[in-house]
Amino acid sequence: MKKQDMAVAAYLVAAFAMMIIPIPSWLLDILLACNIALGFTILFTSMFAKEVLDMSFYPTILLFTTIFRIALNISSTRLILTTGDPGDVVQTFGNYVGGGDLIVGAIVFIILILVQFMIINKGSERVAEVTARFTLDAMPGKQMAIDADLNTGAINDAEAKRRRDKIQEEASFFGSMDGAVKYVKGDATAGLIITAVNIVGGIAMGVLRRGLDFSTALNTYAILTIGDGLVSQIPSLLISLSTGVLVTKGSKDADFGAVLIRQIFGVPKALYIVGTIIAALGILTPFPTLIFLTLGLLMIVCGRVIAGEIETAQIESEVDQEEAAAEEIRQPENVNSLLQVDPIELEFGYGIIPLADVNQGGDLLDRVVMIRRQIALELGTVVPIIRLRDNIQLNPNQYIIKIKGIQVSEGEILFDHYMAMNPGYVEEEITGIPTFEPSFHLPAIWITEGQRERAESLGYTVVDPPSIIATHLTEIIRQHIAELLTRQDVQNLVNNLKESNPSLVEELTPKLLSLGEIQKVLQNLLKEGISIRDLLTIFETLADYASSTRDTDILTEYVRQSLKRAISNKFFPTNETTSVVTLDPKLEQEIMASVKQTENGAYLTLDPEKTKAIMKSVETEIAKLENLGKNPIIITSPIVRMYFKRLTEDYFKDLIVVSYNEIENNVELQSVGMVTA
Repeated sequence: MKKQDMAVAAYLVAAFAMMIIPIPSWLLDILLACNIALGFTILFTSMFAKEVLDMSFYPTILLFTTIFRIALNISSTRLILTTGDPGDVVQTFGNYVGGGDLIVGAIVFIILILVQFMIINKGSERVAEVTARFTLDAMPGKQMAIDADLNTGAINDAEAKRRRDKIQEEASFFGSMDGAVKYVKGDATAGLIITAVNIVGGIAMGVLRRGLDFSTALNTYAILTIGDGLVSQIPSLLISLSTGVLVTKGSKDADFGAVLIRQIFGVPKALYIVGTIIAALGILTPFPTLIFLTLGLLMIVCGRVIAGEIETAQIESEVDQEEAAAEEIRQPENVNSLLQVDPIELEFGYGIIPLADVNQGGDLLDRVVMIRRQIALELGTVVPIIRLRDNIQLNPNQYIIKIKGIQVSEGEILFDHYMAMNPGYVEEEITGIPTFEPSFHLPAIWITEGQRERAESLGYTVVDPPSIIATHLTEIIRQHIAELLTRQDVQNLVNNLKESNPSLVEELTPKLLSLGEIQKVLQNLLKEGISIRDLLTIFETLADYASSTRDTDILTEYVRQSLKRAISNKFFPTNETTSVVTLDPKLEQEIMASVKQTENGAYLTLDPEKTKAIMKSVETEIAKLENLGKNPIIITSPIVRMYFKRLTEDYFKDLIVVSYNEIENNVELQSVGMVTA
């Protein structure tokens, strides 16, 4: 438990302890002084708060302080009635503040009650009620404004989330304040009743127990009771004023105790003022000088410590900013280029530079050009420019691949060495440095130039370093090609198709589908390795079905069925029986029964245990295919394919899921298993 949490818990426990356990008068003096100091602290902290959410826990603070004041009332009442000595603070308020006169003290007490009841509490209650109502009424409009800014690109998702959270916090705060002001109003009422009861009880105790005459008992106990009422009502008045200040100006996600302590004692200026006031009360009034002066000096010291921490943080922040600015100035390269994020980057250590330097015989740049041509022919999309740069922070033979500025993979090569991989049927093993092939993480060994010829004769697959990097880069691009397809890329594809088929393009976009929706369909295809090169067939299929549905997932399934010749050629070799796994019809019915349709698309609501059982069955059946040296392919009905692929894609990234409608009639299949649950 944190110190702040312990402090808040101790505060509440002390309140309940005072209601039950009698406390000595000297301890009551200390607690009353602390209560006054806390009232001033809350008042000035509320005044210096920049917005209401800086005091988002104020309703809770209001409840805690009310309970504590009532506990003090009970303790002082017990001392007044039992010993007639409630301590110096109560007696000073009765004799000094009240002028030592019963009538004067009573008038001052009544005035405080009236001010609190009729002015502060009444106004705060009304303002809180109206503010809460208007805040809740304004929420839909504010949400729409945020959505509009997000759609136009004026703000990003993070800023939109921050604004929505702030609106929700404000609504919660004012809703809580609408009810919390009743605490203060009830506290004032309770104070008035307690005072009346104390006077009656004091007279009874003085006359019946201590043998005093009625006049002496009235004068003695009434002054003490009024002093008790004044010492309680002044902090109550400060809290009421704080409520009025704050409600005319919210809960944040944070640790409860830390937020309370930080929000009350986190403003050094408030602590200075409160410390000065408390110390002055101890010096200039008959209050216990030691208690008030010590408490005042303590609050001033705390304020100075907090101010020092804030100043240190500001200085460190300024120094960091100056150092960053100076470092940026010292950079020889163009700063504007640093603001751009390259779609694909290949960074390498200085040991690999000869492979990329044409003057040193390196052909890595030519291989990168071939990669872009290969992907364009294979998947029908243009790969963005691949940025090659050296990075002295990397190991000499290390390279990393970044997608949109974020590292997604890395590898390491040995210069002047070759990587030899055992395809499984080598006649004799050779010695080398053990390693793993970076693209598919297969075991391999590094061999020298002199071992190359012998390794090839023994059946090893031998690859040179540039080919290793090129293959690795190609696989990474294949994995991320869907997210690399931008709206501008789609627009370029549309423009190319429009030159030969203008009527089709004009029919489809923007009348039936937006550019973003077409992008989603193409990304769905690329994500599963389906080529979008036949853009004419894709657009004709979209034009046929877009009038009945705009769900991009469903449109993707229609397009896949139109591309069944390409899918069959990709996954099912001709003149060969392909081993596959099928899906249990009962399981297909369960999957479809768990599909829930929403405005944003469909999703599965399968039980976690059911999902786990399905994944286990898939793993078992895939193992059968892998043992046969076959690709993991599962055949499903058309309506289930999309949902089953979505269910398994996080568990089996290389799993191929094809529906019966995506397979040509001349394809021969052999089922080696069935996925069940």
